[in-house]
Amino acid sequence: MKYLTLIFFLIIGTYIQAQPERWQQRISYNIDVKMDVHTNQFTGTEKINYWNNSPDTLTRLFFHMYWNAFQPNSMMDIRSRELGKTILATSKKGEPIRDWDSRVRDRISKLTPDEIGYQKIINIKVNGQAAKLIDHETIWEVQISTPILPHSKSTIDLSFMAQVPIQIRRSGRDNEEGIRYSMSQWYPKMVEYDYQGWNANPYIAREFYGVWGDYNVNITIDKTYMLAASGTLQNPGETGFGYQQNGTAPIPVSGENRTWKFVAQNVHDFVWAADPTYTMIKKQIPGGPLLYIVYKKVDSLEQKWQDLANKMVIVYPFMAKTFGAYPYKNYSFIQGGDGGMEYPMATLIKNASIGTAIHEWMHSWYQGMMGSNESLYAWMDEGFTSYAESRVSAWLYKDTTFPYRGAYAGYFGLVKSGFEEPMNTHADHYNTNYAYSVDAYSKGEIFMAQLGYIVSDSVLDKILLEYYREWRFKHPNPNDFVRVAEKVSGMELQWYKEYWIYTTKTIDYGIGEVTEKEGKAQVTLKRIGKMPMPIDLLITYKDGSKEMHYIPMDLMYGDKPAEGNYPRIIEKDWAWVAPEYVVELNHPVGDIKEIEIDHSQRMADVNRVNNKISVP
Repeated sequence: MKYLTLIFFLIIGTYIQAQPERWQQRISYNIDVKMDVHTNQFTGTEKINYWNNSPDTLTRLFFHMYWNAFQPNSMMDIRSRELGKTILATSKKGEPIRDWDSRVRDRISKLTPDEIGYQKIINIKVNGQAAKLIDHETIWEVQISTPILPHSKSTIDLSFMAQVPIQIRRSGRDNEEGIRYSMSQWYPKMVEYDYQGWNANPYIAREFYGVWGDYNVNITIDKTYMLAASGTLQNPGETGFGYQQNGTAPIPVSGENRTWKFVAQNVHDFVWAADPTYTMIKKQIPGGPLLYIVYKKVDSLEQKWQDLANKMVIVYPFMAKTFGAYPYKNYSFIQGGDGGMEYPMATLIKNASIGTAIHEWMHSWYQGMMGSNESLYAWMDEGFTSYAESRVSAWLYKDTTFPYRGAYAGYFGLVKSGFEEPMNTHADHYNTNYAYSVDAYSKGEIFMAQLGYIVSDSVLDKILLEYYREWRFKHPNPNDFVRVAEKVSGMELQWYKEYWIYTTKTIDYGIGEVTEKEGKAQVTLKRIGKMPMPIDLLITYKDGSKEMHYIPMDLMYGDKPAEGNYPRIIEKDWAWVAPEYVVELNHPVGDIKEIEIDHSQRMADVNRVNNKISVP
């Protein structure tokens, strides 16, 4: 028996020790490309080091080949045209409002051969052995003859060619503002392999996910073009255009082309842009990064770009204090693309919008540093970033009103429309672009703002910094965030994750009868919606005094700290199964002036009409 007991504990101990941590694959790219600005085509080579830190043997590899989406009858083209058949509503002019991205619509179907985009791997070797390529449009499969073993390093060598598409979505040439090249998703990019396996998502519309790694990128292009990119320029003395030290002239270039050399470390992607009319503003933030603001020089817009640069210097200390420090030495705001699109250490922005700039820079935290799988959890990037944008903008403009009201209004509209889907829907598999956009941005923003209602805004601030400390550069998932929130708040919050993310159940509470028993008011509250929540019930008396009755929800197993300056009474838990709850006050009904559920309006109650009553 003692022998069997010993064997049992040895097995259990071995099992516990063998539980893997959240491993991360690792990669390094050495990329050389040569751009022909006359044909809009380029050739390139990649030398890749790839560390398989997983416990799995890899028998094949996958690469993203994004630009193959910009061809007639591609999956992106078909999907866009199909979604355009859905009528969301009718405009005031009586015209149908179609559910397609106005930037894409049916434009891809009309591209001519010299306007399309494409990427082709010419040849590839894995650990010195030629590998077979299988074309799946925007995903290319690499079949390897010798498997890649766990905890091993491999080398991959490939050559490729590409044609830059007309600007349709994110990437492309000759956008509306006349920027020649917005170069995102431009190279064969290794697909991320994580604890859920290969994330070989075709490029249908969105989103992005990549392997943490280091980039050494050399770009040879017509010498009249100025470049901006992820990373840090290594040869500013050769390139000029303001990158060189003040007062020094760049080294003259013989021939028609110039090579730009950039390095970016511990990032999951690399973007660049090029235009012969670019100019630049440089701003060094004390204790923070060097900012490059690169834009097409137009005299009438110069002041707007200067204002953007100044505002970014102002907001950074607040951003760092609230969300954690930006870890890289520089960041670039680059005019280009079709709106605003984030990449590590840089963003493409269409114009000098302060709100867009704040949003895109805040992506450096939730897309750039956290790097959650956007295809599966788009709201963890877009929603958290939108929350941060609203909060930073409110601080910048000293707006003391509720900064998230736009997100709540958008969510309420989606609920009423009947198009809502659960937030855990894969980003490309939503039935409508409308539902995706509101879920990812607005409902994702509310997830964070409403968490402040549940745990208190002061505790939420601690959660934000602990999340940054614990999960940056580790690809967190929803449960990872919720576990941080639980540890910091001391509450159980799985119920919040399950209801808000995995269902479309709504919150709706109302005030029912107000009666009196033995000189004490009895206030009946009703849970009308299917999602339970804790309740802040504010009572205002006719003498002007106020008191807060805080009703925890039983699944929380905890209370939030007091907020505001009101006297607070903590009531017994409201069981989530109970549709009604009675609060007893130490005052008669005649003393009451007003009763209100959630006076802060952080709870996303879909029908607030019954949340507040005046007592005659």
